[in-house]
Amino acid sequence: MRGNPIRHFESWFRAAQRAGEKHPDAMTLATASKKGAPSARIVLYKGISEGRFKIFTNFESRKGKELRSNPRAALCFHWKALDRQVRIEGRIRVMPRQDAVKYFHSRPRQSQIGAWASHQSQVIPSRRYLLQRARHFEKQFEGQAIPMPSYWGGFLLVPERIEFWVDGKFRLHDRFVFEKTGRSPEWKVRRLSP
Repeated sequence: MRGNPIRHFESWFRAAQRAGEKHPDAMTLATASKKGAPSARIVLYKGISEGRFKIFTNFESRKGKELRSNPRAALCFHWKALDRQVRIEGRIRVMPRQDAVKYFHSRPRQSQIGAWASHQSQVIPSRRYLLQRARHFEKQFEGQAIPMPSYWGGFLLVPERIEFWVDGKFRLHDRFVFEKTGRSPEWKVRRLSP
């Protein structure tokens, strides 16, 4: 495996879509607190911008706070239909607000309302409370465009390491890792033992 790992990723992602993978855009996002305590969750892949992976969230959520206080993260895609996996590790940057606003307005209206209604990751008294908040914001923004909340936005994961894994018989998998070295724009690729 040689060349640009972003192009390889995009090719594999399209293959997963064609293979009928139920959620080809599901990815695990792993973050860590300032003290290094890890956490992971499944989020949806929203594309790549200039070789950087996009992540959108409420900045006050657990992942939002962790991405700001410890700006390193990892992503993992697993496509069972292809018996393939991609692992991505790198630095986090806050996305320019205008780019996050553009994405926010591309979301379904109810998802935009949800961003206002949810105190993401915070304890709430009941589901009823959440639904009441959603109804409140539906009325508040009735007949108008919904602004993106100030506490909501995007991050960009700037990859430094991308590993491609293909299932092999008897656990003799194929593994290739692309790594950036120093400030060089070039990727170094090596085969790994399974």
